Amino acid sequence: MINPTDSEKVAFITGGARGLGLETARQLGKMGMTVVLGVRDATKGEEAVKALRAEGIKADTVAADINTADGREKIRGELERTYGKLDVLVNNAGIHIEPEVSPLAPANNTSSVGPDVLRQTFEVNFFTPVQLTQILLPLLRKAPAARVVNLSSGLGSLSLHSNPEEWIYGLKPFAYDSSKTALNAFTVHLAQELRDTPIKVNSAHPGWVKTDMGGAEADLELSEGAKTSVELATLAPDGPSGGFFHLGQPLPW
Repeated sequence: MINPTDSEKVAFITGGARGLGLETARQLGKMGMTVVLGVRDATKGEEAVKALRAEGIKADTVAADINTADGREKIRGELERTYGKLDVLVNNAGIHIEPEVSPLAPANNTSSVGPDVLRQTFEVNFFTPVQLTQILLPLLRKAPAARVVNLSSGLGSLSLHSNPEEWIYGLKPFAYDSSKTALNAFTVHLAQELRDTPIKVNSAHPGWVKTDMGGAEADLELSEGAKTSVELATLAPDGPSGGFFHLGQPLPW
């Protein structure tokens, strides 16, 4: 592990071995932060760290299953022992396991999606980020002005879903959408609880990005998709908290 100076910021990004997580780490690292990648596969984590270090970025990794209590405790322990604080938490990891519903094949599967798909999706997309944030909150409080970024989606907006004029009106993968709506609720509630602290909590919609989840037909490159998370992770003291954003623009809940 790297020991940053007291003035250097430390960022922890879940799902950091590839895709949006890795690109978010890259952009934050280029800004001078020490980035710690949360990964499940230690080998892939080390490969990602090696690539970041080759670009002059201070990077490390913690290999743990964030979907388990033991994994989350391992992350908390290693961050506390090595850094003693946490300036940025990016809850980036997520899943979409409803392949029959995609931007290229819009549909509504609400009446047919099974309970196992719902439970698995909520476990990864909602319960895990909530529990990880809760266990890391003492470290976030030790930073001068911490930032929490929850990777949501425009598909989590009830306002957009209920408007026939919006692009997502016919695109309704129920498990994924509702898990992101729940994550947005967590953002609002936690931001209100922390309103009298320097900590800011926001939801980010990265856009339709060319990742394993987004597919090759997506309209945004990784560099563009990571911008919203990076912006929210580096907000000024007068920046917003408890909001939902895409590339600097607020989105309706």
